Amino acid sequence: MVLTLKAAAAAKSTPGSSSPEVTDAVAGIISDIRSRGDAAVREYSARFDRWEPESFRLTAEEIEEIVARVPEQVLEDIRFVQQQVRTFAERQLASLSEFEMETLPGVSLGQKHIPVAAAGAYVPGGRYPLLASAHMTIVTAKTAGVPRVVACTPPIRGEVPDATIAAMHLAGADEIHLLGGVQAITAMALGTESISKVDLLAGPGNAYVAEAKRQLFGEVGIDLFAGPTETLVVADEHADPFIAAVDLLSQAEHGPDSPAVLITTSERIGREVIAHVEEILPDMPTRDLAGPAWRDHGEVHVVDDLDAAYALADSYASEHVQILTAEPRKALDAMRNFGALFLGEGTCVSYGDKVIGTNHVLPTRGAARYTGGLWVGKYLKTVTYQQVTDPASSARLGEVCGRAARTELFEGHARSGDVRAAKYAGQPLTWAPGHSFGA
Repeated sequence: MVLTLKAAAAAKSTPGSSSPEVTDAVAGIISDIRSRGDAAVREYSARFDRWEPESFRLTAEEIEEIVARVPEQVLEDIRFVQQQVRTFAERQLASLSEFEMETLPGVSLGQKHIPVAAAGAYVPGGRYPLLASAHMTIVTAKTAGVPRVVACTPPIRGEVPDATIAAMHLAGADEIHLLGGVQAITAMALGTESISKVDLLAGPGNAYVAEAKRQLFGEVGIDLFAGPTETLVVADEHADPFIAAVDLLSQAEHGPDSPAVLITTSERIGREVIAHVEEILPDMPTRDLAGPAWRDHGEVHVVDDLDAAYALADSYASEHVQILTAEPRKALDAMRNFGALFLGEGTCVSYGDKVIGTNHVLPTRGAARYTGGLWVGKYLKTVTYQQVTDPASSARLGEVCGRAARTELFEGHARSGDVRAAKYAGQPLTWAPGHSFGA
């Protein structure tokens, strides 16, 4: 049984969905930049960001001046967080194995990991300087071994976001462009006269940025299809309702369309969380975002037990799932669908967003059913290779290949196998009776 104390007032969106207005606007911008390159990029930057410098790319001297303006404590914090991200990404990289094995005499099959040649990192700006996205996209790419990382971020109300630029530089970006929105995404994906194209795009953004990545996918790789930030808390009767309320609102402030869901085994906890939210929300500096998010997308459900709580949470496949229970680690075995799991009262989702070291670019809108978030492996191509050096093994494979290919009516494939069976084992070529490989 599920007792709903607060239901969402707005319908859920579906993965990869955009409004027709957003879809059409983005398509027009992409088409224009495809045709006119830098000239179009410059016009859109002037229109949307009131930013039209001589060059969008920052020089080494400009970057040095910008970093010098950033308070030393901010720089120290950036370095600390980036080291957490780097340490975790390095461990992820170490977990990936290259190998070569012999499956038959003289038959070697192998796997290796090759970093993409160039990655584009988008660091959102707009209302807030989201410099944490620089850590997540650039540090992870450089740890994977990507030789060229192009990083873009928009100006904020016509000003240079000093801390964000410092974070991009300290993360190891090879190029930094003060450029935002669809025009930045498209320029990196397609290439222009001043920006060489990349192979993969990563990083969060608004609905227009997300739609641009969706439309350009195929011409360029992307990290994942992104939507509004989501958070879900699973709580039992031992949870602190004040902490649960604070944590729900911490994620609701991402935007007015950010779902914040509580699933609890205790009706008392559910009602107290709602009361705390209503008490805290009016004085929040970001209530203009968190308020509509809670009003339209906030939910509180009471279930019979934790098994039911985990099952209901899995059905949401939320981006962030926070476990406020007496034994939080049980969720590791009980749950399947989540972007990232935050275990216990000492671990808040904001740590994952800002400081702890795991990546905050995560699946939304139910995509956690089939994918995890951005990680070092996203920047790597796992490729295979093979070699046959033993003639007898090549002949054996050739015979099987001939039969298998003819079953599928692929005569050309079959003949590639036939010639090796003929050359290495003396099998007759019935379709070329006059040909002989000799002794």
